[in-house]
Amino acid sequence: MADRSLRGIRLGAQSLQSEEGVVFHERAQHIYSCTSCGRDTTLTFAADAEVPEAWECRTCGAEALLRIGDGHATVDHSGDKVPRSHWDMLLERRTLPELEELLEERLAYVRARRGAGEDVAVEKISA
Repeated sequence: MADRSLRGIRLGAQSLQSEEGVVFHERAQHIYSCTSCGRDTTLTFAADAEVPEAWECRTCGAEALLRIGDGHATVDHSGDKVPRSHWDMLLERRTLPELEELLEERLAYVRARRGAGEDVAVEKISA
């Protein structure tokens, strides 16, 4: 058995499937122009796919609009969600007077802890 070796194909080097009988789907190319840097990006979609009116620019990350003939598609951003900050979410749960009251409570607590800590530190130094 030492004089014989097992032979085979390299893993991942070749596919055992053939393209025989495979029918490729129709494709269409669409051009997107960036609103910021002005670069054009060509993307390939299936011919019957719904093509988005806006795409993210690969160069700068800004919005690129679908070019239709000589013009561009228009995108309506009125339904987009506006990002909320932590402050906006806090104001949804509490009113300003409630927040001021909580702030005063916490400041009183912190001042009391600091005051007690300073007294202990002074006692340790005196002793």
